[in-house]
Amino acid sequence: MTDPIPSPVRADIERRLAAIAAHEGIRYLLAVESGSRAWGFPSPDSDYDIRFVYVRPRDWYLDLSIGRGVIETPIEDDIDLNGWDIRKLLGLMLKSNAVASEWLASPIRYLADHPMVARIAALADAIFDPRGMAHHYARLGHGALDRRLETPEPLPVKHYFYGLRPALAIRAMRIDPARRPPMDLQGLMLCSELSPAIWAMIQELVEAKAQTRELGNARRYPELDTLIRDELGRADQLPQRKPGPDARMRANQIFLDLVNS
Repeated sequence: MTDPIPSPVRADIERRLAAIAAHEGIRYLLAVESGSRAWGFPSPDSDYDIRFVYVRPRDWYLDLSIGRGVIETPIEDDIDLNGWDIRKLLGLMLKSNAVASEWLASPIRYLADHPMVARIAALADAIFDPRGMAHHYARLGHGALDRRLETPEPLPVKHYFYGLRPALAIRAMRIDPARRPPMDLQGLMLCSELSPAIWAMIQELVEAKAQTRELGNARRYPELDTLIRDELGRADQLPQRKPGPDARMRANQIFLDLVNS
């Protein structure tokens, strides 16, 4: 399979990750692409949105003052590189945070996953709340489209996708509420039971975005407008699931196993 990240860019990203690790004294658990390249609809001028999860030495967590749970770096050469401490990731997972779920599911990895990532993903599968996640995606879709679906005006291609991906995430969870939705558009399409006509429209948009700068406009697709509007309005139909009594204990054990290793 062809690497979607050009070799020189990947090498630069790996170099920057190594420099951050040396400067901060951290170990990486994962480093992934989190933007439109991982979502499956990049533009020629899309940034590289790298997100990572890390763990610090044990003594850092024993300090009375709680340090920042993030590492942020300035965007340079279209490379946006930021990360979360494992404690932050696990805390958000216990709230069924969709962003944490997406990082775990990203199809583009910049480093080999730490073996503990499999346990973290299994916990995410066990505790995720379909309704809470659906509400996240509904807010995301409505925020991206605002009132654009109610007008016949041309729609920027990226806005179509910023509404379509959340809509398909909700649809995928309606079809199978026991499974966290895929992060990427192609994975969502495969589990969303779409008609051949809708499938073809989405593929047409993907091809258009691959050739169009971020703000390029697309022709309107009334059928997609209807699908997006309908699915974004169905978040309340998803079942609600609260974490079991052992969820926090399992998260704590993952944390302790990592900082003590």
